[in-house]
Amino acid sequence: MIAFLLAQTIAITGGTVYPVSGPKIDNATVLIRDGRIAAVGATVAVPAGATRIDASGKWVTPGLIDGAGQMGLREIGAVQNTNEATLRGNDVAAAFNVLEGINPASTLIPVNRVEGVTTTLAVPGGSLIFGQAALIDLDGATIEVMRVKSPAAMVADLSEGAKDAGGGSRAGVAQRLRRVFNDALEYSRRKNDYSRAQMQQLSASAADLEALLPVLRGQLPLITIANRRSDIETALRIGKEYKLKLILAGAAEGWMIPNDIAAAGVPVLVEPLDNIPTYDALGIRYENAALMTKGGVKVALMETATENTRDLRQEAGNAVATGMTWEQALRAVTLTPAEALGVADRYGSLEVGKVANVVVWSGDPFEFSTGVEHVFIRGREIPLRSRQTELLERYRTLPPKY
Repeated sequence: MIAFLLAQTIAITGGTVYPVSGPKIDNATVLIRDGRIAAVGATVAVPAGATRIDASGKWVTPGLIDGAGQMGLREIGAVQNTNEATLRGNDVAAAFNVLEGINPASTLIPVNRVEGVTTTLAVPGGSLIFGQAALIDLDGATIEVMRVKSPAAMVADLSEGAKDAGGGSRAGVAQRLRRVFNDALEYSRRKNDYSRAQMQQLSASAADLEALLPVLRGQLPLITIANRRSDIETALRIGKEYKLKLILAGAAEGWMIPNDIAAAGVPVLVEPLDNIPTYDALGIRYENAALMTKGGVKVALMETATENTRDLRQEAGNAVATGMTWEQALRAVTLTPAEALGVADRYGSLEVGKVANVVVWSGDPFEFSTGVEHVFIRGREIPLRSRQTELLERYRTLPPKY
């Protein structure tokens, strides 16, 4: 349960409000009370004593949600001592939940939230089944306060990155994943036999097989990394076989088969700034997100480089430049990821009763020149300070040379 630390009423007045769940509202007010959205509209009465934020001429949106990265789990990618995302030595790490590895004091958190990103998915690393991802808000002194949902998803890999776990072959990866799933189902049926060592050896530990059961019961999404068309098709095939709640991540060649993805009801997490071909995705192209959206796929945008999670709005702007509508791009960084991760009842749009993660922008958030004016997370205004702004202020005036 979310803990709201401040009982406060805030009125953001006079801005152009983009609720996402409905059309924009000119000269509107967003009323926040006790960390929740209390009212949204052009005729909202502001209670006496409310803190007023004048948003005249500004744009108001929900906070941005990134469905990727390792926020709080690493500081410097090249320094292993600052990395907490991977449980090494276990290709099937389904029981591994990253939540307690998250550092609420990470210097990357303020750097990214002052750019309008308020919620991120902290994702484990690995080789076949990485483990459990946690959805967090980027404010709070403890993980209990930051936590939105944990686990929010299981993460697995069907891309070329998992080939070692499959004996060097994509077919081996799919075969091993099926064996693990089958063993988890067998374990669930024969736990007593397992405890008495009266069944054949299984392909993973009891803890990992147990952790997979919510996935196989359709209770927990499985985020599956797949970029090549054939890998996407394999992911869809396995998802259908086991009736999984599947989310595709990467999906670089998804534009080739949008109808298949849409027909399966599978949302995707995409980086629209990627267009450099690799053997994992020779058909990658900038228009991927737009073409999948046009084909009926629910597309959410992501930024996998944790240090640059703030570039999520740039990803959205480029998606618009390559064919997405502006409204589709805004939804792809707010409500669609909330829907995919099962928190749309609380997050992703400016609606009464939802968590008050709100950003006031100087203009169009997808324009490079636009700045962030105010950030609210759970109704608390976040100071627009980070290590980078502090360094800027420190060295804005240089000492005289001697």
